[in-house]
Amino acid sequence: MRIFRLATVAPRISPSNHYATLPLKQDVSIAGALQEHINSPSPKPGKKIHADIIKTGFKPNLNISIKLLILHLKCGCPTYARQVFDELPKPTLSAYNYMISGYLKQGLVKECLLLFQRMSFSGEKADGYTLSMVLKASSSSSSSSSLGRSLLCRLVHARIIKCDVELDNVLVTALVDAYVKSGKLESARTVFETMKDENTVCSTSMITGYMNGGFVEDAEDIFDATRVKDIVVYNAMVEGLSRKAETAERAVEMYVSMQRAGFRPNISSFASVIGACSVLTAREVGMQVHGQVMKSGVYAHIKMGSSLLDMYAKCGGIDDGRRVFEEMKERNVFSWTSMIDGYGKNGDPEEALELFSKMKGVNIAPNYVTFLGALSACSHSGLVERGYEIFESMQRDYCMRPKMEHYACMVDLMGRAGDLSRALEFVRAMPERPNSDVWAALLSSCRLHGDVDIASVAASELFKLNADKRPGAYIALSNVLASAGRWEKVSEVRDVMKARKIPKNIGRSWISGEKAQ
Repeated sequence: MRIFRLATVAPRISPSNHYATLPLKQDVSIAGALQEHINSPSPKPGKKIHADIIKTGFKPNLNISIKLLILHLKCGCPTYARQVFDELPKPTLSAYNYMISGYLKQGLVKECLLLFQRMSFSGEKADGYTLSMVLKASSSSSSSSSLGRSLLCRLVHARIIKCDVELDNVLVTALVDAYVKSGKLESARTVFETMKDENTVCSTSMITGYMNGGFVEDAEDIFDATRVKDIVVYNAMVEGLSRKAETAERAVEMYVSMQRAGFRPNISSFASVIGACSVLTAREVGMQVHGQVMKSGVYAHIKMGSSLLDMYAKCGGIDDGRRVFEEMKERNVFSWTSMIDGYGKNGDPEEALELFSKMKGVNIAPNYVTFLGALSACSHSGLVERGYEIFESMQRDYCMRPKMEHYACMVDLMGRAGDLSRALEFVRAMPERPNSDVWAALLSSCRLHGDVDIASVAASELFKLNADKRPGAYIALSNVLASAGRWEKVSEVRDVMKARKIPKNIGRSWISGEKAQ
């Protein structure tokens, strides 16, 4: 369909309630009217101008065409904008830029990249803005593989060097971020080091990339080298350090340093440090942060409530978690799941199942983790039939295909109840090949009940999958055989462990210390 029909032109555009009657020769007036609608918070009435242009057969000049394109993009109509674009005899750089940017804002990544490809073939030279948009598109493309994103980053980088495009802050930031998201941290660091002026956005991107890759020391180097820090840089450090027990205490220290530097914590700060308290099981520190949250004005935010109740549940303060849960004005699936899982892990599976029923009663659909918590609660309560009903409801009522964790939980449920034959039949009837977790759950149950025959089957299958990565499986089988008095078999298992150089893991206990407080 052609946007501009070649018809007999009328002397004037039909009047509209939204703009004055404009002679067709007065292109400046038409452009001015379009600009007013573009600047307006409600630009859609300006589309009537385009309708009148089509009706009259008026052929707009380049300036008016560009403004029509911008108008449609601002109205959220990229299809109409593209029609205007395709009517241009020779699209200019600004037309390409507006269209590429418009596609990106609408989430149309594929169309954005295809238009850039067409631009390259047309001979139009891209500028820094164009390339920064393409890099953002490659970073936001969830469908692209990491390899594809990395290749596109390198191609754009090569274009920048070949065409001698000036590396301003916007382009450098986009290039660093794209390399980070494609997993090419060395390339990102190389670009980062070429920056003339310090850029906290780039620093934050590099810190996040290093933290995601587990390179904590590199992230700390970037942080220390950043002279002018903002709360976003601090939050990136706190969030990254809060993920592991080895660094969670430093996350709390970073959170304190941030406040000493004069920054007030925001939602992201609170969520990250509360996560660190969960990892450390540092309940008292978590209570102090809870007090700060209540004074900050963000206590009512659903993310805060979910983080706090999850922290209390993991720190053994399930009653405090329940109080937070009851005070929440709004609850989502994560809030309910944290409470269900918390009750199950704190020795109250009946309350966990009661909450699971209430959750469905308020029309909040469970997710995979919710079902895992409910099945675990059934396992600890010995409710085999209830567990079966919950397991079958996943696919029947919610069209959710059970994962290996759910199958392992069901095996554990039947195994704890002593129904090992049924558990073995369940495993053999699985639609997918059972993984090591499923067989390990069965072997653990055999150890509990002293079933040597099924234990041998489970151990044999487990060793086929990963003979060297589950030393506990050898110990479990050895203990089952020892309980049955089969000492010759015990010796054979120990000899196999020695021959394969499989170490026996040393048991350790971890308790909260004064430093965590």
